[in-house]
Amino acid sequence: MLDAPALIQTTLQRTAVIHLVIPKADMRAAIGPGIRELMSAIAAQGVRPIGPWFNHHLKIVPDIWDFEISVPVASPVVPMGRVAPSQWPSMKMARAVYHGPYEGLGNAWGEFMSWIAANGHAVSEGLWERYLAGPDSSPDPANWRTELSKQLVE
Repeated sequence: MLDAPALIQTTLQRTAVIHLVIPKADMRAAIGPGIRELMSAIAAQGVRPIGPWFNHHLKIVPDIWDFEISVPVASPVVPMGRVAPSQWPSMKMARAVYHGPYEGLGNAWGEFMSWIAANGHAVSEGLWERYLAGPDSSPDPANWRTELSKQLVE
Protein backbone atom coordinates (compact mmCIF):
# COMPACT_ATOMS: atom_id res chain seq x y z
CA MET A 1 0.00 0.00 0.00
CA LEU A 2 1.20 3.50 -0.86
CA ASP A 3 0.05 6.48 1.20
CA ALA A 4 -1.15 9.52 -0.71
CA PRO A 5 1.89 11.36 -2.09
CA ALA A 6 2.59 14.92 -0.99
CA LEU A 7 4.83 17.78 -2.06
CA ILE A 8 7.34 18.89 0.56
CA GLN A 9 10.29 21.21 1.02
CA THR A 10 13.30 19.64 2.71
CA THR A 11 15.87 21.51 4.74
CA LEU A 12 19.60 20.94 4.56
CA GLN A 13 20.54 17.86 6.61
CA ARG A 14 24.07 16.73 7.43
CA THR A 15 24.67 13.04 6.65
CA ALA A 16 27.33 10.35 6.73
CA VAL A 17 27.50 8.08 3.68
CA ILE A 18 29.18 5.10 2.08
CA HIS A 19 29.14 5.38 -1.72
CA LEU A 20 28.75 2.12 -3.66
CA VAL A 21 28.59 1.24 -7.34
CA ILE A 22 27.61 -2.43 -7.50
CA PRO A 23 25.62 -4.89 -9.59
CA LYS A 24 21.94 -4.76 -8.63
CA ALA A 25 22.15 -8.47 -7.77
CA ASP A 26 24.67 -7.66 -4.99
CA MET A 27 22.42 -5.11 -3.26
CA ARG A 28 21.07 -7.38 -0.51
CA ALA A 29 24.55 -8.66 0.35
CA ALA A 30 26.01 -5.13 0.51
CA ILE A 31 23.37 -3.34 2.59
CA GLY A 32 23.71 -5.08 5.97
CA PRO A 33 27.51 -4.87 6.17
CA GLY A 34 27.41 -1.32 4.80
CA ILE A 35 24.95 -0.13 7.47
CA ARG A 36 27.03 -1.76 10.21
CA GLU A 37 30.22 -0.14 8.86
CA LEU A 38 28.53 3.27 8.64
CA MET A 39 27.07 3.13 12.14
CA SER A 40 30.35 1.84 13.59
CA ALA A 41 32.35 4.67 11.99
CA ILE A 42 30.06 7.43 13.23
CA ALA A 43 29.91 5.89 16.72
CA ALA A 44 33.74 5.77 16.80
CA GLN A 45 33.69 9.52 16.16
CA GLY A 46 31.14 10.19 18.89
CA VAL A 47 28.55 11.25 16.29
CA ARG A 48 24.98 10.14 16.78
CA PRO A 49 22.37 9.41 14.10
CA ILE A 50 19.31 11.65 14.26
CA GLY A 51 16.97 9.65 12.09
CA PRO A 52 16.55 6.43 10.15
CA TRP A 53 19.09 5.33 7.57
CA PHE A 54 18.32 5.70 3.88
CA ASN A 55 19.66 5.01 0.41
CA HIS A 56 20.27 7.84 -2.02
CA HIS A 57 20.34 6.37 -5.51
CA LEU A 58 22.39 8.72 -7.68
CA LYS A 59 21.88 6.95 -11.00
CA ILE A 60 19.35 4.34 -11.94
CA VAL A 61 20.43 1.88 -14.61
CA PRO A 62 19.02 -1.63 -14.92
CA ASP A 63 21.95 -3.75 -13.74
CA ILE A 64 24.33 -1.38 -11.89
CA TRP A 65 23.30 0.67 -8.87
CA ASP A 66 25.20 3.84 -8.01
CA PHE A 67 24.01 4.83 -4.53
CA GLU A 68 24.93 5.94 -1.04
CA ILE A 69 24.01 4.18 2.18
CA SER A 70 23.27 7.22 4.34
CA VAL A 71 22.29 8.30 7.81
CA PRO A 72 21.42 11.81 9.07
CA VAL A 73 23.84 12.90 11.78
CA ALA A 74 23.84 15.48 14.56
CA SER A 75 27.38 16.75 13.90
CA PRO A 76 29.96 16.54 11.13
CA VAL A 77 31.86 13.34 10.45
CA VAL A 78 35.40 13.07 9.15
CA PRO A 79 36.28 10.58 6.43
CA MET A 80 36.99 7.14 7.89
CA GLY A 81 37.53 4.19 5.55
CA ARG A 82 34.63 4.24 3.11
CA VAL A 83 32.57 6.61 5.29
CA ALA A 84 32.41 10.23 4.14
CA PRO A 85 30.54 13.39 5.12
CA SER A 86 27.70 14.47 2.86
CA GLN A 87 24.32 16.18 3.01
CA TRP A 88 20.71 15.87 1.98
CA PRO A 89 20.20 19.27 0.33
CA SER A 90 17.28 21.62 0.70
CA MET A 91 14.89 20.94 -2.18
CA LYS A 92 11.29 20.56 -3.28
CA MET A 93 10.29 16.90 -3.39
CA ALA A 94 7.40 14.56 -3.96
CA ARG A 95 7.17 12.04 -1.14
CA ALA A 96 5.04 9.01 -0.23
CA VAL A 97 5.28 6.16 2.25
CA TYR A 98 5.02 2.55 1.09
CA HIS A 99 3.75 -0.09 3.56
CA GLY A 100 4.92 -3.63 2.92
CA PRO A 101 7.83 -5.94 2.09
CA TYR A 102 10.86 -4.73 0.19
CA GLU A 103 9.88 -6.94 -2.76
CA GLY A 104 6.96 -4.56 -3.39
CA LEU A 105 9.12 -1.45 -3.70
CA GLY A 106 9.36 -1.71 -7.51
CA ASN A 107 5.57 -1.57 -7.87
CA ALA A 108 5.33 1.19 -5.25
CA TRP A 109 7.87 3.27 -7.20
CA GLY A 110 5.84 2.70 -10.39
CA GLU A 111 2.66 3.90 -8.70
CA PHE A 112 4.47 6.89 -7.16
CA MET A 113 6.07 7.91 -10.46
CA SER A 114 2.68 7.63 -12.20
CA TRP A 115 1.20 10.01 -9.61
CA ILE A 116 4.07 12.47 -10.14
CA ALA A 117 3.57 12.46 -13.93
CA ALA A 118 -0.25 12.61 -13.70
CA ASN A 119 0.09 15.72 -11.53
CA GLY A 120 2.33 17.47 -14.06
CA HIS A 121 5.62 17.36 -12.16
CA ALA A 122 9.07 16.81 -13.63
CA VAL A 123 11.74 15.10 -11.56
CA SER A 124 15.51 14.93 -11.51
CA GLU A 125 17.51 11.73 -11.81
CA GLY A 126 18.03 9.76 -8.63
CA LEU A 127 15.82 8.92 -5.69
CA TRP A 128 15.80 8.53 -1.93
CA GLU A 129 14.44 5.56 0.05
CA ARG A 130 14.30 6.08 3.80
CA TYR A 131 13.64 2.94 5.83
CA LEU A 132 11.25 4.03 8.60
CA ALA A 133 10.39 0.53 9.86
CA GLY A 134 11.74 -2.81 8.72
CA PRO A 135 12.83 -6.26 9.84
CA ASP A 136 14.57 -4.81 12.91
CA SER A 137 11.28 -3.36 14.19
CA SER A 138 8.79 -6.09 13.18
CA PRO A 139 9.02 -9.62 11.78
CA ASP A 140 5.81 -8.95 9.82
CA PRO A 141 6.56 -7.24 6.45
CA ALA A 142 3.06 -5.73 6.50
CA ASN A 143 4.37 -3.41 9.25
CA TRP A 144 7.42 -2.24 7.30
CA ARG A 145 7.39 1.35 6.00
CA THR A 146 9.66 2.89 3.37
CA GLU A 147 9.57 6.58 2.51
CA LEU A 148 9.97 7.27 -1.23
CA SER A 149 11.24 10.70 -2.36
CA LYS A 150 11.98 12.31 -5.73
CA GLN A 151 13.36 15.80 -6.29
CA LEU A 152 11.06 17.99 -8.37
CA VAL A 153 12.38 20.15 -11.19
CA GLU A 154 10.65 23.49 -11.59
